[in-house]
Order: sequence, then C-alpha cells, then structure tokens
Amino acid sequence: MPLSFRNILILAALTGILGASGAAFIINRGQSDSSSVTAPTQREAAGQETGDRLDLTDSQLNSVKVAPVETREFPIEKHAVGSIQFNQEMSVDVFTPYAGRIIALYGTVGDDVKKGQTLFTIDSPDLLQAESTLIAAAGTLDFTTRNLARLKGLYATRAVSQKDLDQATSDQQAAEGALRAARNSVRLFGKIDQEIDKIIEKRMPDPTLVVPSPITGRITARNAAPGLYVQPGNPPAPFSVADINTMWMVANVPEADVPDFRIGQQLRVRVNAFPNRTFNGRISTIGASVDPNTRRVLVRSEVNDPEHELRAGMFATFTIETGSPVRSPAVPLDGVVREGDGTMTIWVTSDRRRFTRRTVKVGLEHDGYRQILDGVGTGELVATEGALFLSNVAAAGVQ
Repeated sequence: MPLSFRNILILAALTGILGASGAAFIINRGQSDSSSVTAPTQREAAGQETGDRLDLTDSQLNSVKVAPVETREFPIEKHAVGSIQFNQEMSVDVFTPYAGRIIALYGTVGDDVKKGQTLFTIDSPDLLQAESTLIAAAGTLDFTTRNLARLKGLYATRAVSQKDLDQATSDQQAAEGALRAARNSVRLFGKIDQEIDKIIEKRMPDPTLVVPSPITGRITARNAAPGLYVQPGNPPAPFSVADINTMWMVANVPEADVPDFRIGQQLRVRVNAFPNRTFNGRISTIGASVDPNTRRVLVRSEVNDPEHELRAGMFATFTIETGSPVRSPAVPLDGVVREGDGTMTIWVTSDRRRFTRRTVKVGLEHDGYRQILDGVGTGELVATEGALFLSNVAAAGVQ
C-alpha cells in the first residue's frame, strides 16, 4: 500500500527523535565508563590501592622505614614467673637462751646487723643465780686457799696432824673445781672471762643477759618489746635475721617444662624494680610433685645479691637457656603485623615505594626481633617500622 506524503513526514520525525535519544545515551555511557577508569588511578595517587599491594606517596613514605632482612641468633630459652623470698636456709629465729623480761632492744626490721651484734637484753633470774654461785665459789676457794696455807705452816711445826693438812688440801681442790664449774656456767650466758673476773672482783652479779645476732644479715622480723617476758623456744621469736647475700626466687613452672630443668642450672633473674638489671642465680630445688590444681611444679633458685638490693615479695621472672642458639632470618617486632584472622604478615618491597603484603611463619622473640621461619629470605627489603600503618592504608583502600 503506497505511503502518503503525510505518513512519510511522520516517519521521518520519529526517526530523528530516536537518533537524538541514542546519541545522548552513548554520551552518558561514555562519561560513566570514563569515571570508572579514572577512579583506581586516583586511589593509586593517594597511596590507597586495594588488595595486598600499595604504591605510596612521598608523604606516606615518611611513616615507613625499610631495611634488608638479616640473620640473627635466637637462644632456646624457658621463662617463668615467680617472686623473691628470703633464703630460709640462711635465716635464723633468735630466741633468748634463758627466760626473762626484755630490758632493751637494739634493732628493728630492715636493719643490717653483724654477727655478735646485740639485738636485745633481758633481766635473767637464771643468770643472776649462776653469778651468785660464781661469787660464792670464788669466796670458798679464797677461804680454802688461805686455810691450806695456814695449816701448811702449822704442820711444819707439828702443830696439826697430817690428816688435818690432807683435809685442807682436799677442800682447796674441791673449791677450785667448783669455781671452774661456776665460771663455765656463767660463760654459757655469753659472759667473757674479763666480765667474769670483774664480777668476782666486785662481788656484784650482773643479771643483764645480752642476746646477740648469730649471723651477719638483715633483721626480717621483730616481735619484742621492753618488759615482755620471753622464754627459750617460745614462738614467735623476738627477732629473725636472714643472710641476704643470696635470696630465693620461687616459681611454679608447667609440668611439661620440667624435663628442661636440672639442679645447678644457671639462670638470669629480672625484677620490676630494676628493669635494666640482671641478677645471676642457679636452680637449687625442683619440686618432687605436681600441684594437682595448677599442674605446675615448684622450682626454687638461689639468686646472688651482693649489693642487697632485692626485697622479699618482689615480682620476678627468670630466663634459662635450655639449648644451643639457632640462627634464622629476623625482622624487628614493628615490622610484623598480626592480622585479624591471626596470621602474621610483613610488607616486602623491591624499590622502597611499592609494597606487597606477605604472610610469614614466625618463631622466637629476642632483643626486639622476631624469628621468621618461613615466608621471607635474608636480604629481602621489608618495612621494619610502619608495617601496621601499611596494613591500615590497605584496609582503607579496600573500603
């Protein structure tokens, strides 16, 4: 059917409208494609490329330090936590040897004392009785000695019999023995010969019993006061003294670690009070049983403390080498990042600008370095500082 002129005009108009719409669609589509192509380039310019690769800007590089992976020695060590205690084998409870009331005290907790230094004195009835016996024995000896001398003169003139002379001799010898026994009894109270001679000379007993420190050390406890009545062996002891040249470190280690320890093994001890100091010691005791509640074993060590710096109750840790050191690739601690899924990663680069994240297997930690068992080789360039910054940049790029 032939088209009329009017139909031809209508068809031409519709064709023009469709052509204009198609052109607009093509132009808009082109602009959309153009923006999608340029967007990654902008992220790259900002140093936020998505994924495990980053191309940093100059300003971002200031937050990162790069160095080659080096080989370091990692000692095979065991660690344990414990506390410092007095060496109980070198601690003494100081009791009075005889009953009496305390007169005076000459020390307090924390004081350093020498062997033989007076700790306290007591008024001792037993000492008074012993000294009274001493004075009486000395008087008896003096009398029998003078009597024997007198009878010897009389016997020379036959004024007395041999029997009387023999009796006087026997009495004098008995008096000498009694005096020796009396002197020894007083000497048991700590009196020296000069003091005993002075008591005999003045005929005046001194009931003050001096109780000295039996060892050189530090006073660790005092349970005494003037006027307190004390008895031998009756707890608590008036004083306790400990030799502090060596201290104990008491720790409880997991039962699985016990085979790595032995008596006499050397170790290093650190305390919070002296973070930059190391104290040397050795294992002195390993427990004979496992605590059923904690599944741990007591390990006690003697720690040398020549400067007397350690205090009982200090929190402490010890480190002990249980094997020969191993050499492995090492990365500073700041160069290793623990990711959210628990994996350990580092950032590797070849040109100090483009970085690639790499998963590694880590081992021991020592002196600020982490042992790398797998994932990187010696000499490769890695981010030694700022690795966490790189991971944060990568995470921002993914978002």
